[in-house]
Amino acid sequence: MPAPTQKDELRFMQITRSSPVPNISSQVQTFTAETTIWLAENWLRIAIAVGVAAAIVLLLLTAQKLAQRLCREGEALVSWRTIVGRLAARTKFWFLVILAARIVDNYAAAPAWLDTTITFLFTIGMTVQAAIWARELVLGVVEHRAGDAQHANGALTSAMSIIRALVTFLVFAIALVLILGNLGVNVAGLVAGLGIGGIAIGLAAQGIFSDLFAGVSILFDRPFKVGDNISWGETSGTVEQIGMRTTRVRLFTGELLIVSNKNLLDKEIRNVTVRHHIRLSFTLGVTYETKPETLARIPAMLKELGEAESVKVSRAGFEAFGASSLDFSFIVDVPGADWNVAHPTRDRLLVAIIERFAAEGVSLAYPTQTSYTAAPDGTLIMPYAEGAVVPVMAAEPAGLPES
Repeated sequence: MPAPTQKDELRFMQITRSSPVPNISSQVQTFTAETTIWLAENWLRIAIAVGVAAAIVLLLLTAQKLAQRLCREGEALVSWRTIVGRLAARTKFWFLVILAARIVDNYAAAPAWLDTTITFLFTIGMTVQAAIWARELVLGVVEHRAGDAQHANGALTSAMSIIRALVTFLVFAIALVLILGNLGVNVAGLVAGLGIGGIAIGLAAQGIFSDLFAGVSILFDRPFKVGDNISWGETSGTVEQIGMRTTRVRLFTGELLIVSNKNLLDKEIRNVTVRHHIRLSFTLGVTYETKPETLARIPAMLKELGEAESVKVSRAGFEAFGASSLDFSFIVDVPGADWNVAHPTRDRLLVAIIERFAAEGVSLAYPTQTSYTAAPDGTLIMPYAEGAVVPVMAAEPAGLPES
């Protein structure tokens, strides 16, 4: 390293002379003198300002306590009253003090240094307090929309914990950027770094976030809840647990199916538990030998049987000409979603139909075929001699096929 020349030494001396070292003791004396003069000349205003500030803080604390009574943490459904109570409860005491000082600052004719300090503290405190309020408001809206699902399911409570962490990180990251910006720090690089980091994390955990957002969608839309019977595609079962990434469904065949939330929501889901009614459909085939006047009475018979079971008859009428029968359609809707009610109702309807048809002389048809023997020229050959007595077979019970 080359030794400094005489020219460099002269330059250093000039810089030293042009930049005098600040005298701390003189600054302290000046600060003390200014403060003493301010107190002596404005003591009455200062006293009034302190009293008003104390009254403002006391009034705000009283309003805070009254608002906290609206906060009912034990309720399953988070109401807007509860959200307001939470916002009041999360208001910090130091923020109330800074707010009161900012209100009475001008009245007390505070010196420049004190006014600057109060403004600086109020800016920082307001930013932090606003972040706390924003966090509680967002979480309150989420819990209000989720309703009692998060209390009924521990997995959704865990999902809410993840949401709380993400919301907290987001709002306080924004608050930090705002504070640094007010302090004069160049935050452009910080914002760009956070953006790039967020994109990298999002791409790396794309699958995890997809399932997580699907879980949040279940939390908001509530297409089903724990205990509901659902079906999608050819799969049906009972929901046992809704997690952050997966949902566990107990199939009706006994197996436990674990399916990702995203794959589950990508399909068309049928919630069987919340169905309005259970539809029972019957196709009744009667023989072609049934008399027309009897056929005309069958729809009224079916409707009467359905009304006797207190079910809604959606369809009772002639449907089609079948290959071996005249087909009637009988469709009823059993109120509710309980198959323990629908199954016995179906059994009673079937028995009642058989009994009523037997009483009215209506025979239920079953698949039959008639074979004819013909000569080479197409002439029919009877299986018995002309004039022979053909025995008549006893009719089979209605609705039962031949064994």
